Amino acid sequence: MIEKFKNLTQEEVEVMYKVPVLVSILIAGADNEIDRSEIKEAVSLSKIKQSNAREDLIDYYKGVGKDFEDKIKVMIQQYPVSAEERNPIIISELEKLNNILPKLDNRFAVEFYSSIKDFAKKIAESSGGLLGYMAVGYEESKLIALDMISDPTK
Repeated sequence: MIEKFKNLTQEEVEVMYKVPVLVSILIAGADNEIDRSEIKEAVSLSKIKQSNAREDLIDYYKGVGKDFEDKIKVMIQQYPVSAEERNPIIISELEKLNNILPKLDNRFAVEFYSSIKDFAKKIAESSGGLLGYMAVGYEESKLIALDMISDPTK
């Protein structure tokens, strides 16, 4: 566990480490189909962020990145197949951040929030469009802002 999480319960720490996987499944599956390119992008992002994230987040992403591909595959299997059933469950999980982020150092919370929104955007853009770039579908566009998570700067 990273030092930034010392004020959190074990359950809250688990939620924090699940967030990138939850966001990946939510955005990738928004159109009811989780395709391979979206999963590849999520796995790639989890690796990139281990070295290219904001300094405060590198240790966090190193923890998240361990077995990320296995974690995402297992979690996809644990949730309902249809987005209509799956999304409310994931949204409910992500809403837990609204009670967790205020317990964290504000700078870390702000950076985490920004990073997770960036994660969502990159996954949404990874599928479709011209040569697979810059395409965000309608269903993804409704979720990409992660409105279920309160902005810690406000």
